[in-house]
Amino acid sequence: MQKNSFIIALILCIWFVISFVTNILGPILPMVINDFHLNLTLAGFLPFSFFLAYFVMSIPAGVIIERYGGKISLLAAFVLNFIGALLFVLFPTYIVVLASLFIIGLGMAMLQVVILPLMREVGGDKNYAFFNILAQFVFGLASFVSPFVLTGMMRHFSFQWSSFYFIFTIVFALMLVIISIVKFPKVELKEDEKTGTRKDYGELLKNKYVILFFFGIVAYVGTEQGIADWMSKFLKTYHDIDPAGLGAATVAWFWGLMTVGCLLGLVIVKLFDSKIILRVSAVIAIIDLAVSLFAPAQIAVIAFPFCGFSISLLFSIVFSLALNSVEKHHGAFSGILCTGIFGGALIPFVIGWIGDFVGLRISMCILFLTLIYILSISFWAKPLVQNETIRKHKKNGTVKEL
Repeated sequence: MQKNSFIIALILCIWFVISFVTNILGPILPMVINDFHLNLTLAGFLPFSFFLAYFVMSIPAGVIIERYGGKISLLAAFVLNFIGALLFVLFPTYIVVLASLFIIGLGMAMLQVVILPLMREVGGDKNYAFFNILAQFVFGLASFVSPFVLTGMMRHFSFQWSSFYFIFTIVFALMLVIISIVKFPKVELKEDEKTGTRKDYGELLKNKYVILFFFGIVAYVGTEQGIADWMSKFLKTYHDIDPAGLGAATVAWFWGLMTVGCLLGLVIVKLFDSKIILRVSAVIAIIDLAVSLFAPAQIAVIAFPFCGFSISLLFSIVFSLALNSVEKHHGAFSGILCTGIFGGALIPFVIGWIGDFVGLRISMCILFLTLIYILSISFWAKPLVQNETIRKHKKNGTVKEL
């Protein structure tokens, strides 16, 4: 058990690294724009390169873990991360940074596919829900602290934003050494974790709801990253707020309140139907976004973080509604949905591109469309299985099972 505890701690560390590296991009984006003299379109290619990797790697990563196992997959992922970060450090030019972020994104996509079944294998099926929630908390914690670490190191140690990728290179190298030494259990994938065959994908893609839910994931991740990536630049442009100070703190609280929302969601989903939660959350998110974009500075720095709180349950609900809407091939369907993380590449890029013509405030209004699409899911989704609530348990006389 002691050995398993160490591996669980290692997996949680990996979640922390994934989140820290992924979500540092938003706070540093205004600094990258300034140092590389980029317009908004070129800046939009940075998150585009990173999240494009998720579209490319999500399904192949599942094939890799099935064929080569958890340890080899983890090592391959961190090799990609190390190469990407090292390129950034050695050749800090715009073109190389784009390639670097894409390579790091490939590694991060692999890691997320690998460590979910690995966590179940190490912690056991009975504890999987608990450790999954713990992993989400660690992920959110890393997203919350990363902007504060950025601010602290830049102010107190005169670090440049690019220095973080030198640190990431060291971290990735250290993770490679640790993983190569540790003995991992063999990962036996369940049916809903397997990638599926071409026939499975063919059957799924004929189902219109599969396509609709795919775009639901695109819309959610696009909304999340569109806010997180451009928030600091927006505050600098329209309210002259320092990206390395209050701008970074605002991004941090966006992720912090999202984490709080996820924890509260554990209770909320036991009280209300998930479609109702989705509907109410989407409406509140639309209101929060409107206030963030059009209110004065002192209100905007509060409203932006609350966007994180209001969208915190959207991804998990859309994902669960999707899986509960098909009878079989859940592993293949999960792979299709995960490629929808590509929305984190597409939407921020479109915001930057349009922003060069009409300004960032107007271009960020695109996020109203993505939120409206998510809102529409609460009306047309027809899951075969609905989430269990306390009221349903009482009605069925099975309260003791809670």
